Amino acid sequence: MSEMIRPGDSLPSLEVRRVSGQGTERVDLLQWLGEGTVVLFSVPGAFTPTCHNDHLPGFVSGARGFSAAGVDRIVCATVNDHYVVQAWAKSSDALAVVDFIADSEAELARKLGLARDLSAGGLGWRFVRSAMIIKDGVVKNLLVDDKPGQLTKTSASAILSVLTDQGVLRSA
Repeated sequence: MSEMIRPGDSLPSLEVRRVSGQGTERVDLLQWLGEGTVVLFSVPGAFTPTCHNDHLPGFVSGARGFSAAGVDRIVCATVNDHYVVQAWAKSSDALAVVDFIADSEAELARKLGLARDLSAGGLGWRFVRSAMIIKDGVVKNLLVDDKPGQLTKTSASAILSVLTDQGVLRSA
């Protein structure tokens, strides 16, 4: 497994499967997210309790706040196949405001050093719960919640606070 990505590191050039309101497509991660300000958050799994009930909904309901804070795109990455991710995104009414990465083989999770083996719980390799603020393809902030079910550092409100504290907010 790779060393964990850090602030100052560029996103890797890696093909990922993007799930959006327009469907699914394979894209190069760096080309796709390499311009502007992006919040990329990762969850252990679609439809899992904390991810489905708390993590994703915070970003969906907070989308306007992220836009006002200068965020051009919100992206959620999860280790699930694109069919599951698309069903989750649709059922969460998220497709209008969040793009998704379906990392079915945990390739991106491993490349970013954000993979965790949850096989003991029957889940296999998954993303750790994390959130990054990315500017022009470079990681500016990385926050990780280490305990399963924990949602403190990586919640939508926590990320908005980081953006606000850093003065990233767009001027009116």
